[in-house]
Amino acid sequence: MYKTVQTYLSEQGCSWEFNPPDASHMGGSWECMIGIARRILDSMFFQQNTRLTHDVLCTLMAEVTAIMNARPLLPVSMDPEKPFILSRSMLLTQKTGVPPPPGDFTDKDLCTKQWRQFQALANQFWARWSREYLPSLQHRQKWTMPRRNLQVGDIVLLRDKQTIRNCWPMARITATYPGKDGHVRKVEVKTTDQGSVKTLLKPIAETVLLLPKD
Repeated sequence: MYKTVQTYLSEQGCSWEFNPPDASHMGGSWECMIGIARRILDSMFFQQNTRLTHDVLCTLMAEVTAIMNARPLLPVSMDPEKPFILSRSMLLTQKTGVPPPPGDFTDKDLCTKQWRQFQALANQFWARWSREYLPSLQHRQKWTMPRRNLQVGDIVLLRDKQTIRNCWPMARITATYPGKDGHVRKVEVKTTDQGSVKTLLKPIAETVLLLPKD
């Protein structure tokens, strides 16, 4: 299998470039993700005096890795009624995302059974991760340079605090509402929620451009 992959990559002109040892600063894109995860985990463990067993810690780190790799790359399906977003985990495992187990896991579960403790910690990480990662995709430049308005047909991610773990709600813009200055301040989107198609009005601060229509 290794030789087959190596031969294919060689025929396609692919080559690997590795960073030298002790040069983590050269991996800016992934080191940024690691930095966000480290800050979140540090904050979680400092705020709570919770002791984790080796098994719980290993399971939590595996789930943290899965959450980070599940962040969207680009949509495969443009239909909001059947959203399908390609992620890094799909390329690694050849499987679609697995939904979290049903149930409500809160801070009260941090001192109970190990399984519920892990689920509560994973939900805490997801809530912080989605809250800090999505804004990093929104470029907050000063309004001294013109930038592209959201347009009808654009595919966007919706920022929603109520989404379950590893769920990235996708929507298509169906209408835009520019202000007097011509800048779009709010948009109408079409999305799917629990199998039903919904039309919502969203401010642009609650949307992240995933794929422009052009």
